[in-house]
Amino acid sequence: MLLRHTLRLTVLAAVALAATPVGALPIGFSCITNNNAGDCAIGAAQLSVDVTDAGGGQVSFLFQNAGPSASSIADIYFDDGTLLGIAAINQGPGTSFSQGANPPDLPGGENASPPFEVTAGFLADSDPPAQPNGVNPGEWVEIVFDLEGGGTFADVIAELTSGVLRIGIHVQGYASGGSEGLINDPVPEPATLALLGLGVAGLAARRR
Repeated sequence: MLLRHTLRLTVLAAVALAATPVGALPIGFSCITNNNAGDCAIGAAQLSVDVTDAGGGQVSFLFQNAGPSASSIADIYFDDGTLLGIAAINQGPGTSFSQGANPPDLPGGENASPPFEVTAGFLADSDPPAQPNGVNPGEWVEIVFDLEGGGTFADVIAELTSGVLRIGIHVQGYASGGSEGLINDPVPEPATLALLGLGVAGLAARRR
């Protein structure tokens, strides 16, 4: 029974990875404000960021809202890491973002452990009007960072895994009229990801 459960989790993880760009690490979010349980559940279910090696000493963070429930990523924040600075903000249809954010600190950031402290310049938000220009259902925005000299994509993944680098978002536009602060979910250890990959490969070989 335990083996069957483990294989099922492996397959589900493989399906999730297969739905993202090659080389991308998909990361979800969890509430730290918990103003409304239903709104937090929506955020956890449909908001994500794909982290990808953009080459040339850059890393891409692609924020997406899978929908269908009303919600809008209005502000994006980064806490520490080997990131040097924002190199570009690429807009999807319906979104309009600029560097800087108001509020300048992640709402509810003090509830994180340790408290979320926004790194100077590592933030962006939707232009007024905030909710319509944010990342609404079916929309996306990409933030590309330059890395510090000698920094690599592997360093970024290691920092996301250890919690040295964290990502926060401020979400508005819920049907309730409320808003929530969320931070990225813990990233599995590289060894765990490798085991998941081996498990999927083993299943494929067994079926053949």
